[in-house]
Amino acid sequence: MLKSQRKIPHATDIHVGSRIRMQRRFKAMSQTALAEMLGISFQQVQKYEKGANRVGSSRLQAIANLLSVPVSFFFEDGQVVSAGADGAGLKASDLTIQFLSSDEGQALNRAFRKVKDGNVRKKIVELVKTLASEA
Repeated sequence: MLKSQRKIPHATDIHVGSRIRMQRRFKAMSQTALAEMLGISFQQVQKYEKGANRVGSSRLQAIANLLSVPVSFFFEDGQVVSAGADGAGLKASDLTIQFLSSDEGQALNRAFRKVKDGNVRKKIVELVKTLASEA
């Protein structure tokens, strides 16, 4: 199939998939573990998380139950504009979800949560802002 003939995932499917990935990773659950509990292949979970395959309502309810969130969680801060596979048209909230779903975002979030001193946390944020403006 030519690239121009490929089906582009709908923005809502991408958003729901990214929320599944974020919560799955937050629960420290592998794609394989989630797939086994759902009775599907881990490749199917990958496709859901990328938005390549649409998640049916009963399957979404099962995922919500396994990840201990309400179904509405997957639609919070949802897309109102279409986005291509390259991420064009994503809202800031979706970029945040993508970051929090990444290995770096997860590691940074876990480490940051361990810092109990509020002043130190503020200094970390200031440091990251400074580093970002220099890049």
